[in-house]
Amino acid sequence: MEDEDFVDRVFRNGRSQNGWLDEPVSDEQLKQVYELMKWGPTSVNCSPARIVFVRSEAGKAKLKDALSPGNVEKCMTAPVLAVVGYETRFYEELPRLFPHNPTVKAWFEGEAKAGFAETTAFRNGTLQGGYLIAAARAVGLDCGPMSGFDNARVDTAVFSGTSIKSNFICGLGRGDPSKVFPRSPRLSFEEACKLV
Repeated sequence: MEDEDFVDRVFRNGRSQNGWLDEPVSDEQLKQVYELMKWGPTSVNCSPARIVFVRSEAGKAKLKDALSPGNVEKCMTAPVLAVVGYETRFYEELPRLFPHNPTVKAWFEGEAKAGFAETTAFRNGTLQGGYLIAAARAVGLDCGPMSGFDNARVDTAVFSGTSIKSNFICGLGRGDPSKVFPRSPRLSFEEACKLV
């Protein structure tokens, strides 16, 4: 049985935001978002997503030059920017996160397996980024996800000295309804899916 209000908030009425109301997002709200999103499934529970929540003007200023021109205003005015990254060495945590199989770390370690590890980290980190959006909407926040930025510059600004790479940025807060674009069409089931 589906909860119509929840489904509407997370999917049917959730919109990508292009502008923000001047309302703060609390630490507690951000913790709530993470506490929900962390339960979404990832392969072998690898959980590679790493998120830096940027709220300060100084933090946003470090990102500004990395943004494509169309994303500058909506990033600089967002109450919070979630820089969603993925830990390329996620497998270091697998003995703890996936204790069912003591050999799982070896599936990803070593130069010969670097491509497999990178693909696994990116794919599952992206999944977790989707869970972040659903979780944020579930707790009443609006989202403005975007990929128009220079990843290398964002990595330097936010993830310097780590093995984490940026995936996308998501503004979080209360969206300004006057800046939302009209709803764009989506593909029909018949166009996007196949039953075999």
